[in-house]
Amino acid sequence: MKKIEAIVPVDNLALVETALANAEIIDMTVSTVRTYNRQMMQIQRYRGVEFTTNLMSQLKVEIVVENSQVDLLVVKITDAIWTPELGEGKIYITPVEQAIRSCPAKK
Repeated sequence: MKKIEAIVPVDNLALVETALANAEIIDMTVSTVRTYNRQMMQIQRYRGVEFTTNLMSQLKVEIVVENSQVDLLVVKITDAIWTPELGEGKIYITPVEQAIRSCPAKK
């Protein structure tokens, strides 16, 4: 098994969800993360005061799948989040030794 972690722009979550649903993936974890990009300055506003930061709010989508599904899902996620902008998304793939459900399915 492999764990796919995709860092995606907040605006693209619906596209990623649709792409994963089309691939019949029903389990995923979504977290809010802040990514650092030295090349992209972002202007933000807090209580009327503007400031610049290199931290961008993005989402991390985590999925654990069988090895045979990895290539297909990487293509689907990449197609869903692709933009010409630098630093808009990343995908990490790591091995998973074992996955255990805390609530097994009823017999």
